[in-house]
Amino acid sequence: MMGSVVSACGATCSAVKRGQLRSALIAVSAVLCFTGTSMAVGSADPLPTPQNDPFYTPPSGWDSQAPGTILNSRSVEVASMGPQAQDADAWQLLYRTTDTDGNPMATVTTVLRPRTGQVKGLITYQNAEDASAPQCAPSFVLRQGAPDQYDASLDLITIEQMLSSGHAISVPDWEGPKGSVFSPKQPGYAALDGVRAAEGFAPLGLSGTDTPVAAMGYSGGSLPTRWAAQVQPTYAPELRLVGVTMGGWTAPISRYLESLDGGPFSGFLPSLLPGMMRADPRLAAAFNKYLTPAGQALIAAGDSKCMTPNVAQHAFLRMDDYLTIPFLQLFEQVQASFADLDFGPVAPTAPLFLYNAVNDEIVKIAPTDQAVAQWCASGAQITYTRDQLSEHVSLAISATPAALRWIDDRLAGQGVPEGCSTRTVPSMSLGGA
Repeated sequence: MMGSVVSACGATCSAVKRGQLRSALIAVSAVLCFTGTSMAVGSADPLPTPQNDPFYTPPSGWDSQAPGTILNSRSVEVASMGPQAQDADAWQLLYRTTDTDGNPMATVTTVLRPRTGQVKGLITYQNAEDASAPQCAPSFVLRQGAPDQYDASLDLITIEQMLSSGHAISVPDWEGPKGSVFSPKQPGYAALDGVRAAEGFAPLGLSGTDTPVAAMGYSGGSLPTRWAAQVQPTYAPELRLVGVTMGGWTAPISRYLESLDGGPFSGFLPSLLPGMMRADPRLAAAFNKYLTPAGQALIAAGDSKCMTPNVAQHAFLRMDDYLTIPFLQLFEQVQASFADLDFGPVAPTAPLFLYNAVNDEIVKIAPTDQAVAQWCASGAQITYTRDQLSEHVSLAISATPAALRWIDDRLAGQGVPEGCSTRTVPSMSLGGA
């Protein structure tokens, strides 16, 4: 496994050197090389993938249960950055939630708590899965002994910091059983029903609906976090959502996807598009109409891999080479689908802590600036930090302590000033929030 990751990294990094900016080299190296070094010791028996694991199959009559109802549970070990598992008690909960169309759906959340001490509250953490294949779900890649753990390395760092700060954590499979990446509403429903399941799971030691809850997500994890914040007032009003943190915000989705095409991170496209097509028949019909045979093969192959190997294999891919019409022309035909994915003008009611790298080479900052201005105009409470020195991957690590300090204050009942504030700091790693 390590050898294949290093080989993939070497090929991609060599490609990046051919005329690309230094920031892109840093980011690709970090995603593919650094994360590849975080391999936990595998178990003697390979873990069954979600599509081959009976735990993921709900029992008869599950669809008549209320959202958030626990359908099954099991104790698991969650990996860490070292050879040992996380020093935490951990379980997985199969629970009933709701899909984009309002139909019952069953998915899994991985819940953790420190082994000692009282927990401060609950964080629902939406990871940046950025892939459509079932074996890329957090409930699989976070487990000790999972083969694709390099995709979860940044998440393992964040989870370890949350645990050391005394938080209970829920990490939902927000894409659901169909790998419906970047779908409207469903990611938020899955996150919130994961909170409901966690609050009702006695071993976590929470206080039911009195538990203060925060939501957190970065990059691809910002989309489900944003949906959780937006639908919570109407979908789960009983939950005490006291704060939401998001960084590396992937909005609007159409501009994000367009910016990837032909660049060093174009491998995100075959990783994301299969799940998006499953989630939206309009999108599937448009792509299937114009994909060439090579394009169909590209999508099928991307649907079988996690993000890291897709990005490693397909740097500088141009979708025009796989379509019978230009990529941007196809996008013009599916704007209704993308409009359903993007943030609305009505801001979440929970306080927000947002942060982005000014020079982010994967997710441009201009749309985030615009979204902040729009939500502020609608009365949101936003603390927004713009980081001048970081790029996409480094900010995911360096900003976490500031984000967790902000969450700690919210879980402790401290209020936030009315209105919005925006700061541009040299680096959030220096304590600037």
